[in-house]
Amino acid sequence: MKIIILGAGMVGGPIAIDLAKDKKFDVTAVDIRESNLSRLNGYSINKINADLSRTDIIKKIIEGQNLVVNAVPGFIGFETLRTAIDSEKDVVDITFYAEDPFLLDQLAKEKNVTAIVDCGVAPGLSNLIVGNLNYHLDETESIIIYVGGLPQKKEGLFEYKVVFSINDLLEEYIRPARYIENEKQVIKPALSECELIEFSDVGILEAFNSDGLRTIARTINAPNMKEKTLRYPGHAEKIAILREAGFFSKEEIEINGVKIRPFDLSAKILSEVFKFQQGDRDLTVLRVIMQGKKNGKKVKHTFEMLDRYDENTEMHSMARTTGYMATMCVRLLADGLYREKGITPPEFIGKDEECYEFIINGLRQRNIIVKEFKE
Repeated sequence: MKIIILGAGMVGGPIAIDLAKDKKFDVTAVDIRESNLSRLNGYSINKINADLSRTDIIKKIIEGQNLVVNAVPGFIGFETLRTAIDSEKDVVDITFYAEDPFLLDQLAKEKNVTAIVDCGVAPGLSNLIVGNLNYHLDETESIIIYVGGLPQKKEGLFEYKVVFSINDLLEEYIRPARYIENEKQVIKPALSECELIEFSDVGILEAFNSDGLRTIARTINAPNMKEKTLRYPGHAEKIAILREAGFFSKEEIEINGVKIRPFDLSAKILSEVFKFQQGDRDLTVLRVIMQGKKNGKKVKHTFEMLDRYDENTEMHSMARTTGYMATMCVRLLADGLYREKGITPPEFIGKDEECYEFIINGLRQRNIIVKEFKE
């Protein structure tokens, strides 16, 4: 089976490596940066240096491929997904774009394509968990998701490092957060409603509103649903100051005759501030709390995952947890376990017990463990 990964960055690269270990896959990785492709040397991976912002190039390079993994930055993610679907390719998508993926549902069905979207941690693994438990409960009353990728050491001005696209990170900080409260959609600014929460083996973290519910807001019937991002305490306040001062504005300003967007300048500067250095380690925290009713009784289920940098493979946790969720979805399609056509968020897959266990067991084999607690 021929699989092509569009984007070979800090998450796309590990996706390519994990799939290349499976002899039934012929893997190709594409990136505009030679430095990203060079990290794949020594693995059985075909490499193409190409500009993925151009849909004509994407159409050409995915010809003859069986499945596309979309791992480009969010600002070109939706159009890349559209191009892959229009080219009649099944897709596993990890990109974080603002557009509603269901806008492409009819196209995907017309093209006889399965497109699994939001295949990360949250959205992604969280959706899978929610979809599975929601299917088994008689009634789901509330869902709250906490997620964060953090450096293991609290150091630097912001006490934060980023493993994925800096542009996607800044989008988390400026995109309004949508959640469901008393059956109605509520929109709040990102970074708002900070609260402090304790996590075993990590300590106290702050949680703030972010736009991570995504498809769950329309696919799951629950009167109360919210997603929050986790950081070390104090991070949100510092970022909010930059945002309110205009550093993340996308309106052009002129400096010495040159027009520039503050967003682009900030992304360039912060990409170095937030960059992982040699020897840096990270961790990923996920907590999903669902309450509802089963057989007339109130129940509460809490799912937790704590993953750390893998010393053996020298792979960052956020790359592992995001990347392996995607590669297990690739295997799900390759093995013919999931065949529904159209746009498929992970909560749809979670409804199928065999598919759910396939992904959870695959993650467990890669030492990504989800623990469940029932009350």
